[in-house]
Amino acid sequence: QVQLMESGGGLVQAGGSLRLSCAASGIFFRLNYMRWYRQAPGKQRELVASITSAGGTNYNESLKGRFTISRDNAKNTVYLQMNSLKPEDTAVYYCNVIQYWGKGTLVTVSS
Repeated sequence: QVQLMESGGGLVQAGGSLRLSCAASGIFFRLNYMRWYRQAPGKQRELVASITSAGGTNYNESLKGRFTISRDNAKNTVYLQMNSLKPEDTAVYYCNVIQYWGKGTLVTVSS
């Protein structure tokens, strides 16, 4: 059974940073392409960043430079480092692999 468990969300002031984690189980983690998505209130879910099994990364163009995705295959964990956060980054952030989704972690950025 595949499980994805996000953590690290919370309330932060604009300009601050957060690091999200997603611990995966039930999959051969090191072979899989991992993604972070987010969904803001009243908006569609959007791709934030992705990372290949080899560590290649891709970002939502609007977030490039502020967000960094990384992975630790020894810990079966993917990370999302978020810097210079803005109120518009407020959303539930989800981890994804293939067709599986975590339950999400809420990030709230106050102005």
